[in-house]
Amino acid sequence: MTLLDLLASAPNLATDLLERTSSTLRVQEMVRLSLAPAFLLAAIGAVMNVMMSRLIWVAERIERLEMRMEEDRSPREITELQRLCRRRRLAQRAVMFSTAAALTICVVVALLFISAFITPKIGSLIALAWIATMGFLITGLVHFAMETIVAASGQRIFFGKNANKEDD
Repeated sequence: MTLLDLLASAPNLATDLLERTSSTLRVQEMVRLSLAPAFLLAAIGAVMNVMMSRLIWVAERIERLEMRMEEDRSPREITELQRLCRRRRLAQRAVMFSTAAALTICVVVALLFISAFITPKIGSLIALAWIATMGFLITGLVHFAMETIVAASGQRIFFGKNANKEDD
């Protein structure tokens, strides 16, 4: 059943919906309420851009290492490949959880607008969607922080070994 069929079968429903959505003040209030989630969505997008850049760099580095190491692998290359694979896993999870946060923010905005035009109160549903958003975002940011820690610890090991060789 399409929306048009539903509206045609219940003329009072169409009139009721039109009356509820005709309030400029109600629409303005929903737009105002949806601004904070919209700004959060923009921030998530910016952080995801950084995450994706790091993920792409790691994936390309893995590909280059694997092509170079087809025949014989040194212990250092194997260690680096393992560390890069761990970084890729963490970055992928960070992107996935951040994407889930972005999707649930969109659900929050949609629910805010829907709540203005329906009789049943769905404030609890909106609150749950907001809590889910924060849970996804926190998890994504923790994975991103872990990826940067793994990256920094690998650089410390690499530069520490090179510095010792130069001293010899």
